[in-house]
Amino acid sequence: MDIQVKICGLRTPEDVAVVAEAGARYAGFVFFPKSPRAVTVTQARALALSAPVGLAKVALVVNADDALLDEICAEVPVDMLQLHGTESVERVAQIRARYGLPVMKAVGVASEGDLPALEAYGKVADQLLVDAKAPKDSVLPGGNGLAFDWRLVAGRRWPVPWMLAGGLTPENVAEAVRRTGARQLDVSSGVESGPGEKSPELIRAFVRAAHSAGAEPAVPRL
Repeated sequence: MDIQVKICGLRTPEDVAVVAEAGARYAGFVFFPKSPRAVTVTQARALALSAPVGLAKVALVVNADDALLDEICAEVPVDMLQLHGTESVERVAQIRARYGLPVMKAVGVASEGDLPALEAYGKVADQLLVDAKAPKDSVLPGGNGLAFDWRLVAGRRWPVPWMLAGGLTPENVAEAVRRTGARQLDVSSGVESGPGEKSPELIRAFVRAAHSAGAEPAVPRL
């Protein structure tokens, strides 16, 4: 099975073009003002309209209310909603029902105690994003360039497909695939030359490394 890559935090038409050309599956747009990768609804609409057919467009929100989600879904042709805040299981189910779009719920992982949440959210979301838990002093729920102990999720299965995130780079993505068995990967800061500044070279290198790792024989799961 091929590796599917999501490049998150795109801000320019050039970003979108490079992501598509490199062979990524998903393009992520961040609707969180505190992030250096944030875009407005107007900017995201232009970016989404520039995306070629086949590139799935994902709207990342953090504890968004219905007013913001209504605006995004009315103006931006997105294919999926990514909930990256502290949304409850009930809220995830409500959003999924209200907008009729696939929903991916991000869950921060730092220890074994964080894993039950993945089971709970897996019953109401279409996909899970298994991310490193943000430091307590961070204003960003993700995109901090931090990894977690991949042994925590090695060989695990949840009710829905999942995506690995947190501290991934072109240099460590192959190891991440081997250690976790992940078939979907999400990266943001790991392909940047500076906060919010995507590097075409790093994007291409990441996707190339991910696809190469996906072509290798799977190692036995623990």
